[in-house]
Amino acid sequence: MPDMTGVHHINFSVLDLKKSAAWYTEVLGLTKLWEFEDTGQGAKVLLLHPGSRLMIGLTMHALNPGDRFSEFRTGLDHASFSVSTRQELEAWKARFEELGVEHSPLTQTPRGAWELVFRDPDHIQLELFVFTPPGT
Repeated sequence: MPDMTGVHHINFSVLDLKKSAAWYTEVLGLTKLWEFEDTGQGAKVLLLHPGSRLMIGLTMHALNPGDRFSEFRTGLDHASFSVSTRQELEAWKARFEELGVEHSPLTQTPRGAWELVFRDPDHIQLELFVFTPPGT
């Protein structure tokens, strides 16, 4: 069977490219790699998380009907990003509170992991997630 080596990038469709790029840059600490017009299709921005090297693309499609994201439609449910420790998760919670980003409480999952759920300007559901094996 062919193999994969990891995730190259995640791309989200957004309604306002500048607003979303500014949000991802400020809230998640991403760096803009490039931005370009996609002739006749819309515009794109590619952002990089320097620590993990994860790239997040944002696309503003010319044919977007203007609907907000909903995880209840076919397609993406949410994107989850790993953090190292529960303390790191708590630091993110404090950052969100400082920036006025709405978020869930820190929640323990039935399998013992911890998560923090939040949404971007287009209502795309995102989460930060840490799994700590029992006894650690």
